[in-house]
Amino acid sequence: MSTRELICIGCPLGCSLSVTLENGEVTAVTGNTCPRGDSYARKEVTNPTRIVTSTVRVKDGVSPMVNVKTASDIPKDKIFDCAAALRDVVVTAPVAIGDVVLADVAGTGVDIVAAKNIAAN
Repeated sequence: MSTRELICIGCPLGCSLSVTLENGEVTAVTGNTCPRGDSYARKEVTNPTRIVTSTVRVKDGVSPMVNVKTASDIPKDKIFDCAAALRDVVVTAPVAIGDVVLADVAGTGVDIVAAKNIAAN
């Protein structure tokens, strides 16, 4: 049996969580003051994921860069692969919020989408 200590990011309270694991299975979560804490703790210790935010270059736009993000969370161990895949991406203006900038990033099945509108020059 092992215990992991976490700070919850499920809501603004930032509860101190204690997660008890036995044979790789979560047996108890304590310290959470809302149900989101329990859910976050169980996922974080068994299958951690993150939303990735970054920027990519824009050709012929009023801004040289556009903010982008993963459309949903990806496995934590794919973050650096995601960043590497974005390194050489260039989109042509106009760009609209939600436009797919890169499909299936790093084989995750998750798209990278624009998070800002960029008009053409």
